[in-house]
Amino acid sequence: MRKVIVGIDIGGTKVAGGLVTPHGRLVKSSIVPTHAEQGFKGSYSQIVNLIESLIQDAGGKEKIIGIGMCAPGPINPKLGSVINPPNLPGWRNVQLERKIHRHFRLPAKVENDANAAGLAEALFGAAAGYRDVFYVTVSTGIGTGIIINRRIYHGKNGVAGEGGHISIDYRSPYRCGCGTLGCIEALAAGPGMARRARVKLEQEHTLPTLLRQMSSGHLSRITSKMIQEAALAHDPFAQSIIDETGFFLGVWLAGMITLLDPEAIVIGGGVSQIGRPLFKKIRETIPQYTINRRFAVKTPILPAKLQKNVGIYGAAALFQLAGEEAEKD
Repeated sequence: MRKVIVGIDIGGTKVAGGLVTPHGRLVKSSIVPTHAEQGFKGSYSQIVNLIESLIQDAGGKEKIIGIGMCAPGPINPKLGSVINPPNLPGWRNVQLERKIHRHFRLPAKVENDANAAGLAEALFGAAAGYRDVFYVTVSTGIGTGIIINRRIYHGKNGVAGEGGHISIDYRSPYRCGCGTLGCIEALAAGPGMARRARVKLEQEHTLPTLLRQMSSGHLSRITSKMIQEAALAHDPFAQSIIDETGFFLGVWLAGMITLLDPEAIVIGGGVSQIGRPLFKKIRETIPQYTINRRFAVKTPILPAKLQKNVGIYGAAALFQLAGEEAEKD
């Protein structure tokens, strides 16, 4: 086997790992439970064991270019530390990059998962061929990554790219988990979609919708997945929620185009699986809310390509340029 990169995607329930070639081919992958309930020692042991297994599969340390890791924020990429992710109990100011480097005596890098996913989509995925990309993942939250000249933009303190916490309506009744009113995450992420549907149905008791049956009359059980399924069954109310979600995302992305003028926008995550109706509304809305209307209509809005393996690809992408050089040797 030629030299490969170890990519590790650390999550609250599972750790996914793989061996990726410098040109973005996944040649081996594996998943283990995180064991987050066991605290730092338990989850860290899982990560170390998975890396050891992948190195063995690669044929030894001499075949490894580096170990890339991505984890939920907040992350300090300059120090390679994981600060205090809410879904990883006991992880507080963990110098993960240093610990892994010392353990394996191999180069190691750590990055925020959304940033890493954005880089992966720019290098290997939907936006391959573009240099300046704005990446969005819309699921239980909204994460973003800013890629400039095929590199992650971190900002002065390493915390740039938190686009999900930009407010598009400071008078909104919906407060984000970050404390701000009208963040795009509070309005358009999966829980935000469900909350908007629930509030409207509570206010209009006679409004007909399949969602009442799907939730067995318990509106608190409504999920974004239910909304998607009801919309596919031609439920007008569910379709209106998706339409409104696309409008909110379109207004927000129009602002991102005004600010960044990206070559392409890539949208991934569970909510993006709604597909054509959501993307259609986003594309219709963007030109109405940006100063760069002429350019905005030509900006590709692309569905993410890497999907479930994006974390592995993203972690490996942290060593992609080094890998290209190694392969030339």
